[in-house]
Amino acid sequence: MYLSTAVFASAVLQGVRALPQAALSSATSPPTVTISTAVASPSVSLSATLPSQVPLPPTQPWCPSRIFCAGALIQSVNLARLYPDSKTFVDKPTSKSSQQVLADFSAISNSSATEGDYVNFVDNNFQGEGLELEAVALTNFKAEPTFLDGVKDPLVKAFSQTVHGFWTQLIRNTNQTALCPEGTESGSCESSLIPLNHTFVVPGGRFREQYYWDSFWIVQGLIQSELFSTVNDTLQNFMDEIENFGFIPNGGRIYYLDRSQPPLFIHMLADYVAASNDTSILKRGLPLAEAELKWWKDNRTLNVTSPFTNRTYAMAHYAVNNSAPRPESYLEDYLTANDPTLETPLTEQERAELYAELATGAETGWDYSSRFMAQPFAGGSNNTNPALRSLNIRKTIPTCLNSILYKAHSLLADLYDAEKQNLSSADAHRATADTFRAGILDLLWDASKLAFYDFNLTSNARNEIFTAATFYPLWNGIIPDEVLSSSQNAFGVFAALNMVLNRYNGTFPVTFLESGQQWDAPNAWPPHQHVALQALRALPGNLTTGALPTPDSGKSTFDMLPSGQIGVSEDALPGQPISGAGTNATKTGPGADVSRLNGTVVNGGNATSGEGWATALQRQLANRYVASTLCSWHATGGEISNLLPRLSDQELNVTQSTNNTGNMFEKFSVSDIDSAGRGGEYTVQAGFGWTNGVLLWVASTYGDVLVAPQCPDLLAEVEQTGTKGSGPTGTNQNAAAGRSVASVFTVVLIAAATVLLSAV
Repeated sequence: MYLSTAVFASAVLQGVRALPQAALSSATSPPTVTISTAVASPSVSLSATLPSQVPLPPTQPWCPSRIFCAGALIQSVNLARLYPDSKTFVDKPTSKSSQQVLADFSAISNSSATEGDYVNFVDNNFQGEGLELEAVALTNFKAEPTFLDGVKDPLVKAFSQTVHGFWTQLIRNTNQTALCPEGTESGSCESSLIPLNHTFVVPGGRFREQYYWDSFWIVQGLIQSELFSTVNDTLQNFMDEIENFGFIPNGGRIYYLDRSQPPLFIHMLADYVAASNDTSILKRGLPLAEAELKWWKDNRTLNVTSPFTNRTYAMAHYAVNNSAPRPESYLEDYLTANDPTLETPLTEQERAELYAELATGAETGWDYSSRFMAQPFAGGSNNTNPALRSLNIRKTIPTCLNSILYKAHSLLADLYDAEKQNLSSADAHRATADTFRAGILDLLWDASKLAFYDFNLTSNARNEIFTAATFYPLWNGIIPDEVLSSSQNAFGVFAALNMVLNRYNGTFPVTFLESGQQWDAPNAWPPHQHVALQALRALPGNLTTGALPTPDSGKSTFDMLPSGQIGVSEDALPGQPISGAGTNATKTGPGADVSRLNGTVVNGGNATSGEGWATALQRQLANRYVASTLCSWHATGGEISNLLPRLSDQELNVTQSTNNTGNMFEKFSVSDIDSAGRGGEYTVQAGFGWTNGVLLWVASTYGDVLVAPQCPDLLAEVEQTGTKGSGPTGTNQNAAAGRSVASVFTVVLIAAATVLLSAV
């Protein structure tokens, strides 16, 4: 599985740029952040007319704008294909009043209108995307937060400090001088932005506004950076939205007002109070936490009767009321529903149902994954539209959502107790949490496979696709009795993680299915590494003191999985390319564990005497995450003075990064720590809020066991294959073929380098 140079170049040329390395000193003035303006560039002749269109979808009551929501204007502009990313257009404020823009559109909205007419229309009526936001100074910024004292390795410490500095590049405010009046009937311009009253951190790239579930992992990093006022501002923005809308939308644009995202507000609130001791926020926060949970109860909860016990539970699901393409992905949704290859076109009702499923997929945060598809491989990995048409999310009881809501009710009860107030509400929330817990263990837990699976309301049975969501219940404090009763069973829950660390050179993937969707293999997402680590930390110590199990002679770590757990045979697992060899590792047997070393794994840190198995897995995964972030950042132009020299232009040309300063990607690959993940509706994004947040949390939590990684050799792969692949394996060959980050500072710190090299 190789990511071609052309694909990597495309991502860079479309504006996916790393943030400049921030100066590590208190910010006294706003950083320089260029607001890009995409140029309308249709892929056909300017004299060409637009293709024929299906009838317009109904107006969506939650999104009344005639410019940025479902209607003739947005459909025509998208079918003109003026921009590679549909989101670009709906993030552009108008340069004229709404009435004038609509009048100008009416003048060209006829069958003879050409691509050139639409280019002129957009150029004359719209401003630069993101103009309503501004970069601001990050107050109370500390160049050296306390957690850095616990990071022992010099390079990992310096890299963590560099990432800490990236917050100064991601902080935003609403730009009051460029803000359009609210509403669509008056004012000099119109915008899709939901103005926020406080500063916030953006994820990065195309995600130029505040997002809901991204913010949870951003907050984890901000807490380690001791940026408590920024966390408070983030929470205040969310509380404003609950007051204004009754819930927290997916993101800070009006086109997100039909959906939320995984409800992590109370988690953030509790983490902030615990870290800052600022209980004053609870006066406002507790009533609004109640309001958010009420929204989820009233709008996303239904009763489910278990086919296993005949008991009925109130369980949550994602379910968006929507019957039009998502404005930010209008063309993608339109083409999925109106695929010209369909032998029988979808009916109007079928299109509406599909649009609801697509919007619901965005509410899950996992847009999109085989996890929610009836036919995940329909069309193959190069044509994902048929699989998307089989989405069945609204009829799914998701493991992740119900686990989060269980913990949210539990945390809210704890906050009431701590404040010694509203004890009756505390009892009520604990009762609700108990119901969620019972339902999760009944409907979603498979004791024979030692894993959690989503429950499918259509089949009235558990789904069989194994995903990273299996760790969400443990992260949120739900540990089945079968796990508590046996160390062997406890390890079985994490046997797939152990297999990944031994078999691949990256971190834990979303699934083991390569469907072409971005929330499937080979992609490995930063939030899931945090969830898996927290799940391991949740296990009682008496279950984890034994040594990390190893396979029997002639067997691989795949053979240690509980029978049927991942639902994929060993020879059907994603491959792992071998560095410089131009081939994949063997698929079966002990030879498949190409990253296995004596007592550890490649880029897994150094084993210590008496280390329990859960501690060992945490050490390995934490180090592997550092390797994924640091190596891909270095491979795309990152450097650290006196510790990590910039790669040569010849090497950086492999990743088309000769003019780059290092990318912090939104997702990674299970099999290549030198590059980003792939797939999905948009090019890989850099920035990146949750990636940075998880890195800082990992550095703070595991700083004493992190070591500088061994990064793959970019040129070795090009010499062997003629292209940059999705990366070398991390086998023993890497010690010779890899670019040793440790060796960069061998002269300065010989002892530190010696310790690292002994592990590989």
